[in-house]
Formats: sequence, C-alpha cells, structure tokens
Amino acid sequence: MNERTTSRETRYVRAGSDPHRQGGYVNPPVHHASTVLYRDVAEMDASQADPLKRGTPVYGRFGTPTSRAFEEALAELEGGHAAVATCSGLSAITTTILAYVRTGDHILVSDSVYLPTRKFCDSLAALGVETEYYRPDADGAAIEELIRPRTRLLYLESPGSTTFEVQDVPAITAVCRARGVATVADNTWATPEFCRPLALGAGVDAVVHSATKYLTGHADSVLGAVVCTEESYPLIRGAAIRLGQCASADDVYLGLRGLRTLSVRLGRHQEQGLELAGWLAGREGVAAVLHPGLPGDPGYGLWRRDFTGASGLFAVELEPGFGKPDIDAMLNRLRLFGLGHSYGGYESLIVPADPVSHRLPGSWAGRGPLIRVHVGFEGLADLKQDLEAGFAALLAGG
Repeated sequence: MNERTTSRETRYVRAGSDPHRQGGYVNPPVHHASTVLYRDVAEMDASQADPLKRGTPVYGRFGTPTSRAFEEALAELEGGHAAVATCSGLSAITTTILAYVRTGDHILVSDSVYLPTRKFCDSLAALGVETEYYRPDADGAAIEELIRPRTRLLYLESPGSTTFEVQDVPAITAVCRARGVATVADNTWATPEFCRPLALGAGVDAVVHSATKYLTGHADSVLGAVVCTEESYPLIRGAAIRLGQCASADDVYLGLRGLRTLSVRLGRHQEQGLELAGWLAGREGVAAVLHPGLPGDPGYGLWRRDFTGASGLFAVELEPGFGKPDIDAMLNRLRLFGLGHSYGGYESLIVPADPVSHRLPGSWAGRGPLIRVHVGFEGLADLKQDLEAGFAALLAGG
C-alpha cells in the first residue's frame, strides 16, 4: 500500500492481507505444514535455486503462507524491506546478532538491555567476540570514542525495558553508519505504532521484536520477529535459515491477528499507563516514576522528538530503606496486578527488579528498590484501589 495515500489505521487492518489469494477468506488459514510436494523436477529445482527461500515453498521450516502474511504485514508497518519470524523474542535477538558477528569482532551494547540479551552477549566471549557495554545516556560523540577498527555491531534498546532510558538513536546511527558499524534496535516497548527506528535519522539496519508482547497482545503465544532493510535482509534471513529458526503456524497466526488491533490496544495502554504513572508519582514511599512519557523524566525530550506515544510499561523507584519483606508484602497484597515477567497483554502485571546486579558501575543511579509495572485494560479505578492496598502493606512494614 502507498503510505502517502493510506492512513496508519488502514495499514494495520490491511497490511499483508490478500483475501483473494486465500479463497476469499479475510484471515489466512493456519498452515500446519512440513513437507512440500512438487509437480515435477523442474519445479523442485527452481525452489532450490532460491537461497532465501522466499519464492516457491520448499519446506515448512522456511515459512508458510501464514508466516509470509505476518512477515509482510510487520515489514510494512515498520517501514522495512522484509521481516523474518522466529520462535521467540530472544531468538530474534540472538539470530540477528549472530548474523553479524565473527571471531575477533567487537560489539557495543547498551547497558540497559533486556537481561537475557546481556547474558547472550556475555556468552559470545566463548566464540572470540568481545562485548562492551555503554551507558544508555551516551551521545554520538561518546559512541564515536568507543568504536574500534574491529567494531562490527551496535545493539540498543530504547527505552530500556527495566530502567527506561531513551537513547539518541539518530545521533548514534549517524556515527555508526559513517564508521561502517551496523546498528540493531529492540522496538518491543514502542512497536511500530509509536516508533519506527528504521526511519530515525540515518536509520538502524534491523529492528527486533519480542512479538510475544504487544504485537500479539493476548499473553497466548511466544513469537519473535526481525524487520530488515534491503541490505540487511539477506544476511539475517540467511542466518535464520542456517540456525534452523522458524515460528509455529499457530503463533504467527496469532501475531497477525494481534497486528490488526495493535493501534487500538496501544492507545488504551498509553492512556491508562500515563494516568497511573502520574498518579503513582505523588504517592508516599515513591522516589521516582521511570516513564519517558512523563514531563520531568530524563528521557522526555528525546521521547517527544522520536516517539509518537508510550506503551503501558514503566518502573517505580521506591524510597530507600524498604527491604525485601516490605516489598514482598506489597506484591502479595495485590489482586489485580499479576506477578509475571512478561508484558504487552491485556492484563496488568508487576514484578520487582534489580538493575544494580547487572549494570556498569554508575550507569544506574537509582538508590531505592525498583518495581516494574505493566498497565493492562482493567478499570483504572480498580487498579488504583489495588495499588492503594499494596502501598498500605508496604508502608506498614510488611
């Protein structure tokens, strides 16, 4: 579809959709398929001549019409050339990084990334790849100083999914592109509804998603995706093929279904999240609310410039002095906020967080305990009442 003549809302509904290609049905069928049969040897030979397996179907692991529809839709919404569906968000991250690095390479990674990303990057030392973490408040000049002759990749997450620092992506990508360093951004928090990193400044080379979260939006699937430029697609798609990466037919179907309502759902997450974050900022026992959409947040200016909205995930820094028994009492008292490590579904979630244990010295300046909040679709008055009870238990000392 032509972006200049088609609204964003329409693209969410129609991207990757071709009812006439699927018997007239609005939604593509779920193709549970492994083996593909060919009409003759010539057709079989033609399928093998496609190294990226995008043409004639070859084998279920390389994709089906269902996964193709999801990939086409997400690529269009992110403004990318093509997408690759994987079995989880972490698999999208690891596949993309492995597509770029070789023994002897040096990579730069934001100190605020998702903890499993950090653990994977640490493990690359066994392959002879050096990971260097940089402060998420680094500007272009600071990144320039960190780049070495063997720096191959810079990986960032903006905002970070625990402490929510927003990075100056246009400045970072400008420096990296000038120095021949590839850039990859995790866009799970914002989704293409609120940010498109491929179009920020010089643009990143690839965008990764834990589609488990907001893209599917119902806490009922595990799915990942990478959106690529025309230049990065052969590299990343090739790595996915070699690593045996693929996503299940049911999960890509749920991902495609989730995309159709993403704009509507993210609007609700934003409305409820901002309201609750502002309300929490004034509560006794709260030192700070870490939400880039709140005026006064350190990342607010960059967020206003580069994002069009905010999702429902943020963190609350409590006043110093509260111990684990106090926080446990607070969390155990909650009835609507579930104790769960994911986010992006319709339900509200809350978890304690400890960024100090895996951050660079001085990178995280918080002094008090941290809890991460995901605001779902329950009634806002009910959520506030639930948190009131939790804070009462916290302030009572457990």
